[in-house]
Amino acid sequence: MTRTHELRPARLSPRDVLRVGAVGLRARRARVVLSALGIAIGIATMVAVVGLSESSRADLMSRLDRLGTNLLTAEAAEDARGGTIRLPKNAVAMVERIGPVRHATATAEVDARIRRSDVVPEERTAGVTTQAARTDLLSTLGGEVARGTWLTPAGEHLPTAVLGAVAADRLGITRPGETIMLNDTRVAVVGILEPVELVPTLDRVALVGFPAAKRYFGFDGHPTTVFERSTDASVEEVQAVLARTVSPGNEAGVRVSRPSDALAARAAADKGLTALMLGLGAVALLVGGVGVANTMVISVLERRQEIGLRRALGATRNAVRLQFLTESLLLSSLGGVAGALLGSAATYGFARAQGWTTVVPPWSLAGGLAATLVIGVVAGLYPAIRASRLHPTVALNAT
Repeated sequence: MTRTHELRPARLSPRDVLRVGAVGLRARRARVVLSALGIAIGIATMVAVVGLSESSRADLMSRLDRLGTNLLTAEAAEDARGGTIRLPKNAVAMVERIGPVRHATATAEVDARIRRSDVVPEERTAGVTTQAARTDLLSTLGGEVARGTWLTPAGEHLPTAVLGAVAADRLGITRPGETIMLNDTRVAVVGILEPVELVPTLDRVALVGFPAAKRYFGFDGHPTTVFERSTDASVEEVQAVLARTVSPGNEAGVRVSRPSDALAARAAADKGLTALMLGLGAVALLVGGVGVANTMVISVLERRQEIGLRRALGATRNAVRLQFLTESLLLSSLGGVAGALLGSAATYGFARAQGWTTVVPPWSLAGGLAATLVIGVVAGLYPAIRASRLHPTVALNAT
């Protein structure tokens, strides 16, 4: 009795699969580079968009932590005739009586036209206005003086002023000690502020002391805006009672706001822009995937004789399918890795230039590489199936 042995096709090891799949890439390097470039651009765009968005948001959150989210403002609203409602003179003192309030201060609009010198016409104010300020304004807002000094208890009675960053630039003031004209009064500039992030309107004003505003410019003592800081846990409670505390019986004439909300809203707007840019990156990735599919189809057409020879020597359809699918995966992975590195480098460079902390979420890199693998499978599936279905005789006779 004779034994018959069933013949089984040889199976390729993973190492052999990678080696065979890489042969086509090494033979057509220029085409491989161009095809991988499309994938790389798409992945780089997506990684950079996510990285820059997260870096910007991290910088914004750190600024919020530094500036605090417990600052509230109460401003005089307009009445039905378009005039500004006047807040009580003792508004700050009343706000300070609220239990959780730690600091309270105020500013007020002053009717004083600003000119660089007395030879400048009165109508040329350079877009700078005048406000009266208390000496504790800067500490309450967390502002800083860039050059010079802030208003002192003695200086707030004198014709001295502190300019916001934009105001100083518009008036051409570069250092303390220079003078400007407020109406017909010559005022000495004692300081220039850094930009006040929570209250950017102060960047465009000249600030004088309350006593000086009354003495030289006819200020009536009624504040226009009250600022207060409370404990973090009690911000909502203070916000609910601030209007009626500032102006009892006329709380409708007071607008209460939280300056940090504007920064938070900007972060939300950044999310929308990020989604848009991710969509553009996805389009670029799709175009790259089409390029990979096109490369693989052309590769199958050009290599029909090679496929026929392998089939004649015993390669199975599965082996041929696996060869071209591996080639497609290697091609897309090459573009994906290059794109991830390029996107990370772009994020680092731009964030460094902006002074941000670089943040590249690991999920964006993992997601980008996973997307390239999916593209590699999808783009290579049809060419791989087509190659495996070629009959050896037909493939060897192809010209």
